Amino acid sequence: MRYLTKSRFKLAAECPRKLTYTGKPEYRNTKQDDTFLQSLADGGFQVGELAKRLYPGGIEVTDKGNAEALAETAELLKRDTVTLFEPAIAYGNLLVRADVLVKSGASLKLVEVKSKSFDPTNPQIEGKKGLLAAARPYIEDIAFQDYVIRSAFPDSCVTSYLLFPDKSRQAGLDQMNQLFKIDRSGPRVQVICDPRADLLSPAEALLFELNAAPYIALVHANGIAAPGGTFSLPEAAKRWAEAYAAETPLPAAIGAQCAKCEFKASFGDRLKSGHAECWKEANNWSDGELTEPTILDLWNYRGKQKLMDQGVRRLAEVTQQDIKFTPGAHGLSNSERQWLQIDGLPVEHKAAGFFLDHDYLASEMDNWIYPLNFIDFETATVALPFHRGMRPYESVAFQFSHHVMEADGSLRHESEFLLAEPGSFPNFEFARALKAALSQNEGSVFRWAAHENTILVHILQQLQSRDDAPADKDDLIAFLQTLITGGARAMIDLKALAQKGYFHPSTKGSNSIKKVLPAVLETSTFLKERYAQPLYGAANGIPSKNFKGMAWWSADELGLVQDPYKKLIEAADSEWVEIEASDEDLDIAAGGQATMAYARLQYEALDDATRASLKAKLLRYCELDTLAMAMVVEAWQEALR
Repeated sequence: MRYLTKSRFKLAAECPRKLTYTGKPEYRNTKQDDTFLQSLADGGFQVGELAKRLYPGGIEVTDKGNAEALAETAELLKRDTVTLFEPAIAYGNLLVRADVLVKSGASLKLVEVKSKSFDPTNPQIEGKKGLLAAARPYIEDIAFQDYVIRSAFPDSCVTSYLLFPDKSRQAGLDQMNQLFKIDRSGPRVQVICDPRADLLSPAEALLFELNAAPYIALVHANGIAAPGGTFSLPEAAKRWAEAYAAETPLPAAIGAQCAKCEFKASFGDRLKSGHAECWKEANNWSDGELTEPTILDLWNYRGKQKLMDQGVRRLAEVTQQDIKFTPGAHGLSNSERQWLQIDGLPVEHKAAGFFLDHDYLASEMDNWIYPLNFIDFETATVALPFHRGMRPYESVAFQFSHHVMEADGSLRHESEFLLAEPGSFPNFEFARALKAALSQNEGSVFRWAAHENTILVHILQQLQSRDDAPADKDDLIAFLQTLITGGARAMIDLKALAQKGYFHPSTKGSNSIKKVLPAVLETSTFLKERYAQPLYGAANGIPSKNFKGMAWWSADELGLVQDPYKKLIEAADSEWVEIEASDEDLDIAAGGQATMAYARLQYEALDDATRASLKAKLLRYCELDTLAMAMVVEAWQEALR
């Protein structure tokens, strides 16, 4: 039987038409990354294993097939008292595999474990108009499970709970993040549990059990609002389950949500595009009509749904009035940037192939002090804390890269830092190494986006509040305060400069460095001449710590400039894969790869060769990030000359 499971219910709540495409290998699915690695990176496996320790004596239903799991669960539930992990419960063609189900006589307690952090002093679940958007998916998830179990056991008293990491609590012991290790050396993944985990009380485990009843009631009161209509939970479950079982496509209810559809294939992809099928059906378009830009492509515009409700589909149909066009006083305004995307480059910029605000960028560059320092951080948020006194999901800064550009244009990879040894809390060592690197000169320091500033503020707070802060904390605090916003040497955000001073049509308005770098490589003669030769990391070339004789500029058989990030991925082995993402999500996606690698180094039993390989990948990827920043500046300097 084709069951509507809780994961498929959540998918249908995003868009019911996705049920047509999910699980079908002929369709492109950009979310089909390694779910094991994702769980490792976001702390899901740790939180899940820790949760089991709070329900001692639990029996795990290990059968993966639905029929076998249902039979095993039914047999175990014949007991008067039993705790089950991953039991299978079905009602008609609805099926759930609950995280935890506790039976005591006629009572059933359902527990859904979430790796998302939660602060019980500030729940942020319900607003004036009902469930908040961020909370809706996991509340509707537990509501669906609650409905299935109540329907399957109408004579039982069912209570439902959500179990979260509680970020309002502090760890009471060191090395919590090392309680669970994994071993993938055999045919099945094995979790190696530290005996200390079995001794933790709920409070010590930093997990909070939330009674979901009032929020489930909201779902039943307000219904499930999905593209195509709002239905009661039973109606939605019935409608979606029947469509999925019969493999009947539900109507294509297109809208602004389509911008994030994972079933979107690029033109020329060997796999089908569910996104394209929906838009062809809803708009009665041909394949050829799909190639023109749509309103979904418009950068940083929140009025897409409103315009779509008015019948607007094409990007070219958007007017200056729609975007409230207003010229910027110093550099491009957001609406000016949007209009460049809609209307194209002004005549005087068409020959160059890009727009560059000479006055704005020149005035900004006049304030720069050489040598220029380009820095990039790799970070993670760790579910279980490293040390006593830390909270779940505190940020961990485990890596940076640092390029230096002199006034004469010479460039070098000056320094780097990586601390990913299991159980080693890196933040203070990170700050110390960054201080050593940037204290070698008094030049301007550059970042790309706000992330680096956020991380330094967090490390500052740790240095100021922790009892175990290092002896040199005052020196580190004084140094970091110079770099953050408002400091004497505050980092300069190149992404903000790109947003206000640079536009290339191929970026579609995005300011992600993963978009801007290929754009400047396409138009810059300087970059072509400098980086087409294998001089990066070569003797008498550009000094590098992780590359030897690398040529970053190259063209494919069609003459198109190749993306250096794709070139780096292709040079790596299959464990470092390209993440497909859109616009501003690109930076997050790339950072996610580093987080996954860091999580493996922390929690997986790896041989020395694999560990060394992952570290080498991290070092190369981070170095490319700061090199990319330098390349963008070189291209801008060339344009200004």
